Amino acid sequence: MANNNRSKNVTQGIQRSANRAMYYAMGYKKEDFEKPMIGVANGHSTITPCNSGLQKLADAAIEAIQTSGANAQVFGTPTISDGIGMGTEGMKYSLVSREVIADAIETCVMGQWMDGVVVIGGCDKNMPGGMIALARTNVPGIYVYGGTVKPGHYKGKDLTIVSAFEAVGEFTMKRLSEEDFEQIEQRCIPGSGSCGGMYTANTMSSSFEALGMSLLYSSTMANPDEEKTLSAAQSARVVVNAVKNNIKPRDIITRKSIENAVACIMAIGGSTNAVLHFLAIAHAAEVQWSIDDFERMRQKIPVLCDLKPSGNYVATDLHAAGGIPQVLKILLNAGLLHGDCLTITGKTLAEELAHVPDSPRANQNVIRSIDKPLYSHGHLAILKGNLSPEGCVAKITGLKNPVITGPARVFDSEDEAMAAIMAQKITHGDVVVIRYEGPKGGPGMREMLSPTSALIGQGFGETVGLITDGRFSGGTWGMVVGHVAPEAFVGGPIALIKEGDSITIDAYKLLLQLNISEAEFQARQAAWQAKAPRYTRGVLAKFAKLTSSASKGAVTDLQL
Repeated sequence: MANNNRSKNVTQGIQRSANRAMYYAMGYKKEDFEKPMIGVANGHSTITPCNSGLQKLADAAIEAIQTSGANAQVFGTPTISDGIGMGTEGMKYSLVSREVIADAIETCVMGQWMDGVVVIGGCDKNMPGGMIALARTNVPGIYVYGGTVKPGHYKGKDLTIVSAFEAVGEFTMKRLSEEDFEQIEQRCIPGSGSCGGMYTANTMSSSFEALGMSLLYSSTMANPDEEKTLSAAQSARVVVNAVKNNIKPRDIITRKSIENAVACIMAIGGSTNAVLHFLAIAHAAEVQWSIDDFERMRQKIPVLCDLKPSGNYVATDLHAAGGIPQVLKILLNAGLLHGDCLTITGKTLAEELAHVPDSPRANQNVIRSIDKPLYSHGHLAILKGNLSPEGCVAKITGLKNPVITGPARVFDSEDEAMAAIMAQKITHGDVVVIRYEGPKGGPGMREMLSPTSALIGQGFGETVGLITDGRFSGGTWGMVVGHVAPEAFVGGPIALIKEGDSITIDAYKLLLQLNISEAEFQARQAAWQAKAPRYTRGVLAKFAKLTSSASKGAVTDLQL
């Protein structure tokens, strides 16, 4: 055994020499091998304005790592622009990109034995993809959000990407001139940064502050501003310190810290996608967390922020009003946060929030006090019933009455539904059903921003329901229910709906119901036949084969 060990040690010593030779080729010196190796997962690309401003943040992080006595090892991560892919076949790759990003980061960090990692990203799936990777690898790491875009302006109104999608519906109803339509399209995104409302990117970045995996205030900074670059540099220094102190993601990502993150999501009126993504993050961190936990949190967390898509303000307004730390301090003082949770800085969340005022400033309307919330309960309701026994997600902010019973208008794809909407075949009282768009059936679970925005633009936001086994954009609002599970492709009840059937959506009763007899329901189940998969090769086929139900986070390693 001793001889075998000696032989093994000699072999490893020779291999390490070969490893060092590779580093020498990149300009390393002998003393560099005593320093921590810190990965910089750089999501910079010119695919989307969300990521086009990331290089300066990566450069700042690299410099900070080097001046902190560590080595920076830079590698790229892909991204998909939801805003560009929306409403097209390309949108099927969006959720898939979350897994590709996570796999790419895990592969580089573990394949090169990095001591820590700074993950930098912008567009929607960059955040959960990066956090899943941090939880999987469990090496000291931090998330650096690329920052929000500043709002566009036209005729005295703030604009976001959703303004362009809603303008489509307004234009088709002749409620908007062609000139105004074109001006909104050209002005809604004035530069680099992620979509400016409390949509998915800003929701996830905000929740990472509450989770303890990003620096306070970092999630609502605008990408063009200098403070965003300075925050990226400080994040890198924090990671070097975390390596020295062996602070790992799974020390931070716990059931209690996920409760903090979800409390933040409810308080800011965040995206429905946060449900899907935190199920996946919890799975990666091996934390027990279910879809029912979101409803449990919703019941006790009020909505404190008046933010788009259903509200009036954007992320830069939230930042000026005190940002996520102000929201967290209000929740902490109300006993709605776990202040003892560890953060990446080595301090507890309560210690990090100690300097934040107890109450929001009086001269702002973005953040409400705990005794005067926008809504007394959270906005992401988990509905169940005979149409969704595993649960589904309804976003109920901005609605006067989140209840509707109406005839089903059934479509087996987003494209079919969009054609009917644009042809003005949907009217008040209808319940639009878009199915076979789930994780397996789509595949990829497309977001339905185009049809929901068109309906709102046509004036049906309060009077037409929409249910789908697909997803919604963070920019969606209205009488909408997504993530219906089980999905149609695996024979879920949403596959059994027929044109004209009566459907009830009732957010008060947490109910999604197909109003037919049990005998008829069972007869339809017995007659249902599976559809052939839409893709049989490539990444979409692999995702469809591996992905779990939306109620489990649509993860690809649940049963491997």
